[in-house]
Amino acid sequence: MSSLDAFAAAKLAEMEARNLRRWLVETDRREEVRATRNGRELISFCCNDYLNLSQNARVKKAAINAIETYGTGSGASRLVTGNHPLFGILEARLAKLKQAEDCVIFGSGYLANLGIVPALVGPGDLILVDELSHSCLLMGTKLSGAEAHIFRHNDLGHLTDLLAAHRGHARHCLILTDGVFSMDGDLAPVHEMAVLAKAHDAWLMTDDAHGIGVVGEGRGSSFVGGVKADVPLQMGTLSKAIGSYGGYLCASKPVVDLIRTRARTLIYSTGLPPASVAAAIAALDVIEENPDYAALPVKKAALFTRALNLPAPESPIVPLVIGEAEATMKASALLEAEGYLVTGIRPPTVPAGTARLRFTFTAEHKDEDILRLAGLVRDRILPKRAAE
Repeated sequence: MSSLDAFAAAKLAEMEARNLRRWLVETDRREEVRATRNGRELISFCCNDYLNLSQNARVKKAAINAIETYGTGSGASRLVTGNHPLFGILEARLAKLKQAEDCVIFGSGYLANLGIVPALVGPGDLILVDELSHSCLLMGTKLSGAEAHIFRHNDLGHLTDLLAAHRGHARHCLILTDGVFSMDGDLAPVHEMAVLAKAHDAWLMTDDAHGIGVVGEGRGSSFVGGVKADVPLQMGTLSKAIGSYGGYLCASKPVVDLIRTRARTLIYSTGLPPASVAAAIAALDVIEENPDYAALPVKKAALFTRALNLPAPESPIVPLVIGEAEATMKASALLEAEGYLVTGIRPPTVPAGTARLRFTFTAEHKDEDILRLAGLVRDRILPKRAAE
């Protein structure tokens, strides 16, 4: 065995012993909320396709038409020859939805954050980031070379203290947070953070991957409460409620023009395929035309939490913290045996000791399936968690 193979095998054995090794399991997702895994049909409660638009006939037809018109790939970076005509349409639509001057599309949400953050700040600047922010915000922070401090989750007091202690000696300051936190399902206090940021001449950037389409009447976390928060940098993805693929930044025209010129993950990446862009445009049509449909995922989550006397959900995401990884994976296996696909989330995705079942709810989930799932959790998982 080579030293490389020995290194890899040892790492895998270590993760296996701690119930932290990950596996790719072939899963066939089809219409509505059905998924086939290991030859069994399951009802999926772990997918981020909150509006089931990846399976929507109108959205799929738009993707097919785009392939027939423009082909399967964009051919190059957007700055070379890969900027097919659909990009401008989608960017205009997203800017309008987010009430911003302009928008730029990236190859994915992860690529967006790895490119945006280092393009805006660097050595001599300051980044303050929520401790539960998505990995790509944390990685973008590291790549920037800026001085960085992590504030306690949604703790405006701690954020205020860090601004008071460090903002004065920094050239620029960027505040980073998820709009909807992907593993906890709660919302950032975006409106309050926007006021605080402005008072300290800091730039607030929200990652709204899990907000667009399902909160704030479909516009995302900046619009919760009915009035847009003053968030100058609204980032998000097209791969959750939008049902397609890609990432975006909505901001002022000067900022977007700078990102188009400076963000390495845009400059040096092939542009999104036409089908992905066309699908996203069609999905936005569905969301804007059917606000009641866009509200269903949170309503479905609320049915689940009421049945279990859990706090009311702020998004379609409901976590049930088990604690240890082994117990979490056993709970996931129990639900799979009963016909439900609910993935166990383990460190390092979540902090040590907080492994959990992450339930996600979509517009197409049937109430009877939700209530049966809640019954299984109440009768067979919660008692075990209490005993441990």
